[in-house]
Amino acid sequence: MKKLTLLLCLIWVGQVHAQTVITNIPGRNTFTLNGKWHYIIDPYETGYYDYRYKPYDANPHPYGGFFLDQHQTNKTQLIEYNFDKSPTLWVPGDWNSQDEKLLYYEGSIWYRKLFDYKKSNPNDRVFIHFGAVNYESDVYLNGKKLGKHIGGFTPFNYEITDLLKKDGKNSLVLKVDNKRHKEGVPTLNTDWWNYGGITRDVDVVEVPQTFISDYYIQLKKGSQKDVAGYVKLNGPNAANQTVQVSIPELKINKTFTTDENGKAAVDFQLKKAELWSPKHPKLYKVTVSNAGQSVSEPIGFRSIETKGTDILLNGKSMFLRGICIHEEMPMRGGRAYTESDARTLLNWAKELGCNYVRLAHYPHAENMIRLADKMGILVWEENPVYWTIDWSNPGTYKNAEHQLTDLITRDKNRASVIIWSMANETPVSDARTNFLRKLTQHARSMDSTRLISAALEVHGNNNRYDRIVEDPFAQYVDIINFNEYVGWYDGLPEKCDSINWIIKYNKPVMVSEFGGGALQGLHGDSLTRWSEEYQESIYKHTLPMLMKIPQFRGVTPWILCDFRSPKRVLPVTQDGWNRKGLIGQNGTKKKAFFVLQKFYKKMEEKDK
Repeated sequence: MKKLTLLLCLIWVGQVHAQTVITNIPGRNTFTLNGKWHYIIDPYETGYYDYRYKPYDANPHPYGGFFLDQHQTNKTQLIEYNFDKSPTLWVPGDWNSQDEKLLYYEGSIWYRKLFDYKKSNPNDRVFIHFGAVNYESDVYLNGKKLGKHIGGFTPFNYEITDLLKKDGKNSLVLKVDNKRHKEGVPTLNTDWWNYGGITRDVDVVEVPQTFISDYYIQLKKGSQKDVAGYVKLNGPNAANQTVQVSIPELKINKTFTTDENGKAAVDFQLKKAELWSPKHPKLYKVTVSNAGQSVSEPIGFRSIETKGTDILLNGKSMFLRGICIHEEMPMRGGRAYTESDARTLLNWAKELGCNYVRLAHYPHAENMIRLADKMGILVWEENPVYWTIDWSNPGTYKNAEHQLTDLITRDKNRASVIIWSMANETPVSDARTNFLRKLTQHARSMDSTRLISAALEVHGNNNRYDRIVEDPFAQYVDIINFNEYVGWYDGLPEKCDSINWIIKYNKPVMVSEFGGGALQGLHGDSLTRWSEEYQESIYKHTLPMLMKIPQFRGVTPWILCDFRSPKRVLPVTQDGWNRKGLIGQNGTKKKAFFVLQKFYKKMEEKDK
């Protein structure tokens, strides 16, 4: 039985990623499939399984399987679905916020998009690329299965060159299933809304027969002038090819040769380059070329490291003035997916005085990271290993590793990203620590330049005022981060004045979460729960408390905006919203916003 379980896990993992993710989609020849898609709600998965619960794609049936996108050819034909007559949803977007009856829906929905496509070059290859689909997707083109993807926040793509119709409409069908699973990443229990659907951009990507699929061009660890990385080609002529890397503004034009696997090591020096920083977010146009093709994008160069208890950006110690952000738009509700959404959230962070954001608790949309590059905001990115993951399940680990791989693959050239977070609030055990240790090793094998962290938990002892940060995983991270809620889940705000922090690590210490709930517009005294004054009091008492920690080098209070959560059920006050935001669901700032803003202004003055 154990062997069978392991085999099923490996088969399941093997279905997750059929093809390597193509990077820098914005810099390529693309055709968008965003817009209205027809959809069918299918809670019993009638379009996927027959009445014996056998999948149609493994047991073809002339009338079964919604992915066939069939239509009646004569009046006697029995077909019990019709995409053309079904309603539509906007893509990208979640289904929960687009249709009131789908607000709490967890299950399968079929999406269908018809499109024409003619290649600009008859010899080119064509891929279909999804920015993200939550959580599990089965993808079909013209009735043929392209693959299955598992994981709701990372990109994936499939080659469709030989499946495109030369004439007529192509039918792209997805079965999207957002049901939660014990063995999933994240698992059954979370504290955010389980938004289902095709939540990010869908693009048709056209590339040459042998194309530049990926590249990594960043400063070496500890250096402010030495660039190292690679360029990867994909295709029949990938081996022993010359590739060029150019930065015109710096008069750099270097040539390298791919090995037998189509990968070329890149190594050169920057001369008189302006390093990227929050105050001066300088980006250079970097172009990678091969055999008449080229891919360009803006890339910044900066160094990030720790020394003792300091965080060094470009060799200078800094304090990270941050805030946590969920990928959600409070006024509209639902997933934040447009560049305008990202700009609204990051502008609020800048107004608060932030030079840093923690994007919780999963990879956010790529436009958020690219905008942070432009705006000069440092970024923590997080793998959705949250709370009580199935630590001993090999399939669960592979799932987490795949999601981390795709996150790093997508964002490894973003100067703003300085921290890869492995997890949030995970209970200590040998299985959990080994799980996170392996993820850390994997992250460093892909990217040795960035810092590793995780949001750890706080423990107490016999002294009611002692708070201890001690975790076996701490030895593997570069920065000690922990979540604490003194004044909300742990006593009243004034308790902060008496807390004694016991943190023995000679590493930088940051607080990845603190805060408390307030209903925007509800007022009372500083001891009235849910009032803006109570939340304000938490901030007034917490910030001086944290400043007493000798290694304290940054903070990301929880959280920028109120966000939806099915766990928050208190009528009138919560109504399905987590109220810990500094900004209410209506976009109005609460009183605590200005307490933190004032604190950050003082910290910024100290950094000058």
